[in-house]
Amino acid sequence: MAAQRIFRKVERELDRLEDIFSLYRPESALVRLNRTGDLPAPPLELLNLLSLCDRLYRQSDGLFDPTVQPLWTAYAEAASTGTTLDKERLEQLRTLIGFDRVSFEPSRIRFARPRMGLTLNGIAQGYVTDRVTDLLRREGLSDIVVDMGEIRASGSAMDGALHAGDEGWPVRLSPDHDRSEGETIRLVDLAVASSSVAGDLSGGPLGAGHVLDPRTGRPATASRLRAVSVIAPSAALADGLSTAALVMPPAHLLKVLAENPGTRARVIDSAGHAHWLKQG
Repeated sequence: MAAQRIFRKVERELDRLEDIFSLYRPESALVRLNRTGDLPAPPLELLNLLSLCDRLYRQSDGLFDPTVQPLWTAYAEAASTGTTLDKERLEQLRTLIGFDRVSFEPSRIRFARPRMGLTLNGIAQGYVTDRVTDLLRREGLSDIVVDMGEIRASGSAMDGALHAGDEGWPVRLSPDHDRSEGETIRLVDLAVASSSVAGDLSGGPLGAGHVLDPRTGRPATASRLRAVSVIAPSAALADGLSTAALVMPPAHLLKVLAENPGTRARVIDSAGHAHWLKQG
């Protein structure tokens, strides 16, 4: 059947992309880069995603920074032993942070310092969502929604007669684990990604949020936001912006949204109140 053939293609594509971006497959492109700090002949997909990371790094004045991986590793190790990172260790790790120390070109990706590392967990899921969407479109599908944690929609839902203004796919935004009122929107050839400060690093006893501030090395608090959902033309862009939003004040987020046409954000403040930035 055609559906089975397409599903097999999707499965193969997901497996191929895991071999590039996974932090858990020992021979993925990303793990090999983190292990040696030097990756010759990198996959095109990794180069494409690093280009977007570089753009967001510069637009956010360094607040979106995938080189926080050494901090992630240290926090996870501390969580597994029931300890905490002392100030001296934290300062040592912060010297390894800085996406401007990552050079990438078609022939090679290289870190400027030993022991640096990359995590693409704040953006790769959106990129994979885009790739699967593109695959389905190449198969001739037009009315589709892909939900891989981040969501990208094309065409319209086949949910009966559509009324004026009801085009697209209905998506429920409730990124704050139901601690604040949700909202249903309809996506028309757009993507949405959500991030929340809820969640602990590695499920451990630290009680720390899962988005790290590269300036301090600690869980992000500068935004004073509890959660955010970003709508954008691509899921990768929405994913990266929703991650960055938790590290920056709302005024800074507005500036970054203005630099990315077609984006807007629904933010939930510390009191649980939701409102839109750059709506319309």
